[in-house]
Amino acid sequence: MKQTVNKIVLAYSGGLDTSTIIPWLKEHYDCKVYAFAADVGQGEDELTGIHEKAIASGAEDCVVVDLKQAFIEEIIYPTLKTGAVYEDGYLLGTALARPIIAKAMVDYALSIGADALSHGCTGKGNDQVRFETVFNQFAPQLKVIAPWREWDLKSREDCLDYLAERKIPCSASVEKIYSRDANLWHISHEGGELEDPWQAPSQKVWTWTVSVDDAPNQAQDVELEFQQGELIAVDGVALNPLECINLLNEIGSKHGVGRLDIVENRLVGMKSRGCYETPGGTLMLTGLLGLEQLVYDRDALFLREKLGLEFARLLYDGKWFTATAKAILLATNSLAQRLSGKVVVKVYKGHAQVTQRQSDNSLYAESFATFGEDEVYQQSHAEGFIRLFSLSGRIQALKASGGIK
Repeated sequence: MKQTVNKIVLAYSGGLDTSTIIPWLKEHYDCKVYAFAADVGQGEDELTGIHEKAIASGAEDCVVVDLKQAFIEEIIYPTLKTGAVYEDGYLLGTALARPIIAKAMVDYALSIGADALSHGCTGKGNDQVRFETVFNQFAPQLKVIAPWREWDLKSREDCLDYLAERKIPCSASVEKIYSRDANLWHISHEGGELEDPWQAPSQKVWTWTVSVDDAPNQAQDVELEFQQGELIAVDGVALNPLECINLLNEIGSKHGVGRLDIVENRLVGMKSRGCYETPGGTLMLTGLLGLEQLVYDRDALFLREKLGLEFARLLYDGKWFTATAKAILLATNSLAQRLSGKVVVKVYKGHAQVTQRQSDNSLYAESFATFGEDEVYQQSHAEGFIRLFSLSGRIQALKASGGIK
């Protein structure tokens, strides 16, 4: 028996899965389907003709919302200040985009009076949790429909047959080696030979960055200027956030910077292997961490590192709009009020290394740190500090030897 739903808003990409979901929803829920697509910098190739594709699949309408600037200013820049990195180097490209997409989708659904939301996430991945966590937080009254958890279609062939039977046009083919997700921060690659962790990724995997073998033989120095933890200029030229990331993506890609091959722990319990390309993001984070070394004292840096570790887990799990995440963002933003200055990052053959740093808020003092003669630090004072610092260990050793009672 069909379940009656009036209007469903579907997170739509224009690919085979979501093109199949539109007619499936109409058949099984007796509803009108409205396709929602977010432009988060995935590129014109994915967005060109997307409205026509959605209509051809049976959608009542398809909206494309430009979220690129908001994505950087409201999500990426605040996250950079936390230093969030998940497990062994993942800069959270997919997880970063989901909160802003899901929230915009909810806003659109409420604006047209929809009574249900839908997505094309599988039942094995993290994105189903990320999307539905936001849905439930901002529109708990809306029904959530996840076709991959309901239908009996099991493969690309099944989806293509389903569309062919209904004479719905689709340009997709049976062969799809990799599953990819792209935005202006990164592109991810899964599937194909990557499902075997013993199989090295072929050059067909990488689509954004060049191989280190093909990268220039000449290193490039890139000057990054930050103001309160936010990148405002590259090589002395003032740029807005979108211009900054676009330029650094171009530079990083050319030098093969930002590749990662990782077996990560998914939220749902299984391990998965993914290859990620985050060229501009790698340069930005490298530069910001280099500036932290000058500006943050030991306790501040230790706190930021702890908060970054926790924020990475929250973001990966889709908990952007939580009180805990908000508290961390407030704390790291407060720390970053002094995080202003310039950093030079040397880029060469897949590597990005900070070589120069300067800041008006620097805590580095050459007069104290020098190995030469100085007049500000009495080295003999270190003896008393060490005796007090190691006092508990000395007491323990003396008691063990009978030297004291």
